[in-house]
Amino acid sequence: MGASPLLRTSVRNDVQEHHVAEHHVLDPATGRTIATVAATTPAEVDAAVRRAAAAQRGWAALAPADRARALRRFAVVVDEHREELARTEVRQAGHTIGNARWEAGNVRDLLDYSAGGVERLTGRQIPVAGGLDLTLLEPLGVVGVIAPWNFPMPIAAWATAPALAAGNAVLLKPAETTPLTALRLAELALEAGLPEGLFQVLPGAGDVTGEALVDHPGVAKIVFTGSTRVGKRIMARGSALVKRVTLELGGKSPNIVFADSDLEQAAASAPMAFLDNAGQDCCARTRILVQREVHDRFLELLAPAVESVVVGDPADERTRMGPLISAAQLERVRSYVPGGATAIRGAAPDGPGFWFPPTVLTEVAPDSPVATDEVFGPVAVVLPFDDEEDAVRLANATEYGLAGSIWTRDVGRALRVSRAVAAGNLSVNSHSAVRYGTPFGGYKQSGLGRELGPDALTAFTETKNVFISTEA
Repeated sequence: MGASPLLRTSVRNDVQEHHVAEHHVLDPATGRTIATVAATTPAEVDAAVRRAAAAQRGWAALAPADRARALRRFAVVVDEHREELARTEVRQAGHTIGNARWEAGNVRDLLDYSAGGVERLTGRQIPVAGGLDLTLLEPLGVVGVIAPWNFPMPIAAWATAPALAAGNAVLLKPAETTPLTALRLAELALEAGLPEGLFQVLPGAGDVTGEALVDHPGVAKIVFTGSTRVGKRIMARGSALVKRVTLELGGKSPNIVFADSDLEQAAASAPMAFLDNAGQDCCARTRILVQREVHDRFLELLAPAVESVVVGDPADERTRMGPLISAAQLERVRSYVPGGATAIRGAAPDGPGFWFPPTVLTEVAPDSPVATDEVFGPVAVVLPFDDEEDAVRLANATEYGLAGSIWTRDVGRALRVSRAVAAGNLSVNSHSAVRYGTPFGGYKQSGLGRELGPDALTAFTETKNVFISTEA
């Protein structure tokens, strides 16, 4: 393989004379370097903020219809490059090609959906004595988005699209391991005609580039997706400037299977609820809670479903699960699988790359690390429960509260359990957790604030109240 290309941040127009840190981007399926990306320095972050602030003023002053049209043009250009973006995601993140195509399409859809909200972002007229009172929704200014490596394209778009729609500029810091699609999206934004400086991508390490973004007084808000540990750190650093934050953090989601459910369907759907993206999903249903009276039958149905999942080359159309993102992540996942636990285990390649087989553990204590920590890999535990109360107790026995599934034919039970489980995104007889038209976010230590849905643009605005006296 030839030398990997050196890709530069979207804020650097020429090679700097001083030393610039570089990050190697690896193909997780092979472990080989596919690109080298120059990191953004704190000085370049400062310059990017100043350019973004200048671009934002003109962007916010555009007529709403013109801003909406610009975002729709961006969506069209993304769609024209959907296959290219998908292939890049396969190489840098190990996503299956089917998933990667959906993710690129999701960026397009988020831009379209957000464009539809531009002309509907309205304030209120409030009845008061002696005059007219109204509210204005004004853009924040410059928004910093710190995106994760597990879903580089869609999660970046969750914040970028509504923030732009609301009249803000966006500075996006992708994860060190997965910057390539973000850099390409910045190029496509310019190709679509978005103003220079309005949407910039700043690759770099979290403790350098990310912290410079969080600490900058010209950045009005930070949207972060990642670990709870880092989210707490960002929240603490931002507090010095009373900086607004939206945090989408960890999860340890339950998949609750009651005895009255369609057991075959519940078992058939359970594998991809924790194996999608090799389990590197904050919504992964990694705690499978099964009513005791059907526990053994459920495992009989689950085993062939897990074993049949095709793990391999993510560029192959037949593959359903690819590799983990890195060698470090592989070692982390391995450390959580205790020796001697009864397991259902699928197959995975033995060659180069960061591979771990689909794994289900059935004899673990509910308070063991593999049952309580966010493993972020293709590992699930099956725990029995006795009744509805016991199921809710187990489901809530975690510091997280992001998502979950409930399998039952009893509508009353579905509603009772939905109300009782402390999680922000629940599905009944389904594992669907994220749709761009509905709100997404977590309870407890799974996050702060909501993304997506009909109110997404409002999260990137300030409410200004104006009273106009009508008295002579």
